[in-house]
Amino acid sequence: MPVSSRLRALLPMGLSYAASGGSLIVSSAAQLLTFAILARCLGVEEFSIFIALTAITAVAIQICGLGAQEALVRRVAREPALYPRFLGHNILISGISGLVLVVLGVVILPQVFTLSADPLINLTLLLVVLVTNIVLARVILLVEQIFIAHSNFAAANRNVIFFALGRLAAAVLGCLVFGADTLAEWIVWAFVAHAAIAVLSIRSASPLGRPSWVFHWDEMRNGILFSTPFILRALRQNVDLLLLSALTSAEGVASYAVARRIVDSGYLSVEALNRLLYPGSAAATRDGLHQALGRFRKVLAVSIGIAVMAALVLVCGAPLLPLLFGAEYVSLPGFTQILAPTIVLMAAWATAQEALGSSGHHLERAMIFNGAVVLGGMGIALATWLEGTSGAFFAIYATELATAVAAWLVLLRLADRDRHSLPKTETLAPVHSK
Repeated sequence: MPVSSRLRALLPMGLSYAASGGSLIVSSAAQLLTFAILARCLGVEEFSIFIALTAITAVAIQICGLGAQEALVRRVAREPALYPRFLGHNILISGISGLVLVVLGVVILPQVFTLSADPLINLTLLLVVLVTNIVLARVILLVEQIFIAHSNFAAANRNVIFFALGRLAAAVLGCLVFGADTLAEWIVWAFVAHAAIAVLSIRSASPLGRPSWVFHWDEMRNGILFSTPFILRALRQNVDLLLLSALTSAEGVASYAVARRIVDSGYLSVEALNRLLYPGSAAATRDGLHQALGRFRKVLAVSIGIAVMAALVLVCGAPLLPLLFGAEYVSLPGFTQILAPTIVLMAAWATAQEALGSSGHHLERAMIFNGAVVLGGMGIALATWLEGTSGAFFAIYATELATAVAAWLVLLRLADRDRHSLPKTETLAPVHSK
């Protein structure tokens, strides 16, 4: 096939890839800019406290709602008339669990964080943080799931982008325009931004119907099982930050957190490809995983190629990061360069995980992923406790590599099992006359 014909054939795929990753990239870029503004304006001391609070609430928001949004998407997608009941179910579960989390936070966090010398003001500020990052954020994320349940993906993507841009606008106005340079001031700005976004998000979804106030007890177990991996993943992604907050300098914590966020953004190029190829992979594995093994090897090559380019961009651009985040972040370039190659390992295991999911091997997929989250999280926590940032780096690489090896070994074994389980046709030997 001529080169020009090949390019024309690949053009639609390229456009789809760009569209698939568009909302993710815009959202991630907005979050990264928000981080940059806060890092520069708050300084390393208060930014490191912000990082620790964000890590705690990142786990809490996964608990809030107990996975009820999964039932909303699954049941309403099958039967839209159930929407009012499952909307009410989500609001009730999220409200109760959110209240419990906020109360626990108000009791525990003042013992750990001091945002003001006045105990009452300190308690109030921490309460506002909890309401902002757990309750209001859960409301906004619920609206995204509502649109997905109705297969309105354009509205869901707009909600994601609007959320990220809203927080960026708050950072620009609060820090750059009005000069907020303390964590206490940013907490107020963040609350106002989240409240405004939540109100607008609710209004955008209100034409779809009002809630019916019922509990679907039959879906509680499914919701808890659904949310557990996300809770464990959030713990794994934040346990090193929490430990470093207690073990190392504020500059080290802040630089490490920013480097992690930058590298996480590099993962999006691989995620966009997997989102695009997943439906085709599901169709290709209809007659057995082994039928699509060649496809997955090609996807692996493309994913690694994309990941290598993303890692190289981060490695080459890392020396410029202090210009964006501030000269105080001395360790940021080195941390980013150390973590950047993990994108390649992520691309390797992500391809195998998507292959297992698209072929219907969800049990094996869950065992690998949850095992990596639990064991990897424990390893990262132990290594960080013993060796600080150096231990965290080593444990992250070990976890990503082990996950990639385990995922591909399981994938190849299942493909081989599918191949040998095919019905064999007996071949009759020709009869020769004497």
